[in-house]
Amino acid sequence: MSELIGKRALVTGASRGIGAAIALGLADKGADVAITYAGSADRAAAVVRTIEQKGRRAVAIQADSGDPAAIKRSVDETLSALGGLDILVNNAGIALYNLIADISVDQIDEMLKVNVRGPILAAQAAIPHLQAGGRIISIGSAGADRIVGEPGSVYYMTKSALQSMTRGLARELGSRDITVNLVQPGSTNTDMNPADGEFSDWQRSLMPLGRYGEPTDVAAAVAFLASPAAKQISGVILNIDGGLNT
Repeated sequence: MSELIGKRALVTGASRGIGAAIALGLADKGADVAITYAGSADRAAAVVRTIEQKGRRAVAIQADSGDPAAIKRSVDETLSALGGLDILVNNAGIALYNLIADISVDQIDEMLKVNVRGPILAAQAAIPHLQAGGRIISIGSAGADRIVGEPGSVYYMTKSALQSMTRGLARELGSRDITVNLVQPGSTNTDMNPADGEFSDWQRSLMPLGRYGEPTDVAAAVAFLASPAAKQISGVILNIDGGLNT
């Protein structure tokens, strides 16, 4: 379990849920990990403590992923705390559900800032510091390929933008031996979408496997893509969705 010994990772939006699981999963493989959080300082501190208990270095950075200056600062603070950067995981995202007929300009702008502009600017800040073997992994949504509820259309649109970014950036960075991939979770058991929630039975009915995923399922995929075993995988969109998009 030491594939990532010596690697330094930054996981955005990692105080809870999928982001926290990714941070802990990378630490389990040996990586030192910086995380960002928007407002959950106590939860972020708990993630840091757990990583440190695994014998790895960790730091929590307060940063709004919709703020260009904060995104740049989070990369700079990662470099300072960990001594470099090898793996960037663009996990931070927000979901504001409304019909296209009713959604406000402010709602649209907030999602575009965090879900689309944020990953671009984080990659832009990280790229000068990534060496051969570096990794950029973004977390999208299986809804980018299949709309599973009309009020989510604009949210899914922002996540579909990550597909183009991933493919384009994979070409931009391929000559430097840096891989770029996208993981698209389906229904995953988190605070935002619990497996016993109001619409959970309906969501399970859409999946051949008939069950929710766990944050650790997404984390396992990210850890693999970050590892040397995935050195020949780039520009890939990987669904962790229980077969939703089959």
